[in-house]
Amino acid sequence: MSGRAYKTLVTDRPQALLAREPVCTMCMKILPGMWAHSMTVQDYQDLIDRGWRRSGKYVYKPVMNQTCCPQYTIRCRPLQFQPSKSHKKVLKKMLKFLAKGEISKGNCEDEPMEPTMEETVAGDFALINKLDIQCDLKTLSDDLKESFESEEKKKGKSPKKEESKELIQSQHIEEKLGSGEPSHPIKMHMAPKPGKGADLSKPPCRKAKEIRKERKRLKLMQQNPAGELEGFHAQGEPPSLLPPKANKSNQPKSLEDLIFESLPENASHKLEVRVVRSSPPSSQFKATFQESYQVYKRYQMVIHKDPPDKPTVSQFTRFLCSSPLEAENPPHGPDCGYGSFHQQYWLDGRIIAVGVIDILPYCVSSVYLYYDPDYSFLSLGVYSALREIGFTRQLHQKTSQLSYYYMGFYIHSCPKMKYKGQYRPSDLLCPETYVWVPIEQCLSSLDNSKYCRFNQDPEAVDEGRSKEPDRLQVFHKKAIMPYGVYKKQQKDPSEEAAVLQYAGLVGQACSERMLLLRN
Repeated sequence: MSGRAYKTLVTDRPQALLAREPVCTMCMKILPGMWAHSMTVQDYQDLIDRGWRRSGKYVYKPVMNQTCCPQYTIRCRPLQFQPSKSHKKVLKKMLKFLAKGEISKGNCEDEPMEPTMEETVAGDFALINKLDIQCDLKTLSDDLKESFESEEKKKGKSPKKEESKELIQSQHIEEKLGSGEPSHPIKMHMAPKPGKGADLSKPPCRKAKEIRKERKRLKLMQQNPAGELEGFHAQGEPPSLLPPKANKSNQPKSLEDLIFESLPENASHKLEVRVVRSSPPSSQFKATFQESYQVYKRYQMVIHKDPPDKPTVSQFTRFLCSSPLEAENPPHGPDCGYGSFHQQYWLDGRIIAVGVIDILPYCVSSVYLYYDPDYSFLSLGVYSALREIGFTRQLHQKTSQLSYYYMGFYIHSCPKMKYKGQYRPSDLLCPETYVWVPIEQCLSSLDNSKYCRFNQDPEAVDEGRSKEPDRLQVFHKKAIMPYGVYKKQQKDPSEEAAVLQYAGLVGQACSERMLLLRN
């Protein structure tokens, strides 16, 4: 064999049907794929950046301009990620359950990569638009302020009582808006007063505390424009003509703050997340295999209505435990290394959910999630996705180039898959030039056509395309050789078409690094 170290060995199987994304059976016939016997994490990183995805050891790529439901690779940028109102609601629901054992009533989501269309998922679409929420909040605040001033004049109540009432009601509204729950005393979408519609040019609303400070300042100015106003400023109060000083308490909580908020000592439950290597299986993975499989079996039977004999151990192993990725532990990589892992969610000493993930040089790639259906009320699909985003941010602290979270495929024409675009900011992969484009720039085009080229430069081409197929590496009869040498030994005309299709799909760099097994 050649002295060069080849660690990726694949067998092309263009017509194999083993896709786990929710696509129609008509489309599955145009999912070219290959069996990966072994693969480096860098090769797989390069492949998913060309639209590939794995299911167990099978790696496949949709033919985007032929399928009736194009599947676009989507990635989130965790370093800039801010949880939406509905995301915060899910995190708060988990904290309440852990702290007090409270079980929130309402709908919940399935796994993050294949959800059912329930109201909470649909809520992402409504609540992600922060501008609308800010407008509602400002309209409520302005109307509330005018209402209190009017009541004060009519009833002649003392300012202190009015301010106290204002503070309580304002805080009540803000708490409800922050939690994503409706506010009962005042309707969320009240009609604006004549001439008082939401004005986007106005500054965002102020909290009751800031309004009280402003009133106090004005009162002091009337009493003594010089002396008492100076004393007021000396206490650290900001002048009215300047914006309020940034205050740590006014800053939005980070994702980590929301996930790891401290619990009381007498908390009702304890949640622990463990990352165990699934391939090759670590001792922790082997010790928990049966328990993990039982959760998967119940999940498939209850959520996906599988008969009891279908979720077998072999199917579970082949689909979610076997992986072609070679384990790598470079000195500057993540502490857990690169490769395939199970992220286990332990509640009070038992597994309730498992996220299957790949840790690659530039990203954490989500493969699948399964969970105990008894805990559906915790919205574990959304919760695990947020934990995986937080996990990516944690890995980035040591490995700076690892800074993306890949969510699989985004299908704009499929409601079950559209919600992935609500994890912002995120990008879609151009199916022709393989460059990343912010999803906001893609949506209008996708509304008009299922298949789109996102790269707006008409001159741009796929820079990683196969330019010299003869340099593609083939493994034949225990020998490694360039395709240019191998094809001289072959007389089957269909052989060249299959190899050239493979070269075009994997690109020039991977075709030279990976070995294509030919019998």
